[in-house]
Amino acid sequence: MTELQPIHEDPHLLVLDKPAGLLCVPGRGEDKQDCLSARAQRQWPDARVVHRLDMATSGLVLMARSAQMQRLLGDAFADRQVHKGYEAIVDGLLPASPEWSLIDAPLAADWPRRPLQKIDPSGKPSQTRWRVKRLLPERQASHLWLEPLTGRSHQLRVHLLSIGHPILGDALYGSEDIRQRAPRLLLHAATLALHHPADGRALRFESPLPFA
Repeated sequence: MTELQPIHEDPHLLVLDKPAGLLCVPGRGEDKQDCLSARAQRQWPDARVVHRLDMATSGLVLMARSAQMQRLLGDAFADRQVHKGYEAIVDGLLPASPEWSLIDAPLAADWPRRPLQKIDPSGKPSQTRWRVKRLLPERQASHLWLEPLTGRSHQLRVHLLSIGHPILGDALYGSEDIRQRAPRLLLHAATLALHHPADGRALRFESPLPFA
């Protein structure tokens, strides 16, 4: 198996670029044991999971290299001290503006349809900022910058669906038309910024968009 090429590697943490279609952690069943964390641990036996991306989402994943660093990075995520930036291509033409728009809609598990999530007034508070990067009128689509202010499961996918602009290629939440308009989910974790827990220096990482 090809070795992982880290975006960043130091004695305390790793930043990896996950391809779409690869799990972050093992799933249930023998066929779901290949995942980013297992591959990372073959190269770096001390690698520990801090956060996850959906299997269908590509992009930057941060891993710790000790139990202490895992706790510190976990706390940084919980305290919203890690900035995560995504890019997505969604159905429809959204109004372009230099200002960020906010989707503020609580999310909860859609129990009869697990693992799907849904907007639910009694769910957990969930917020996503979005802004148009470019309009794609020839595709009847918009290329967005996204910033999740909370980290709920499927948050970006459900929030964009809730305003009538599902992400192209979304096999879980999209209609047949949405699924057919892209070969994969057009969602990518493009930027990650934080202060290094060991020495406080500012870190910023970028991953180029793997789709157009």
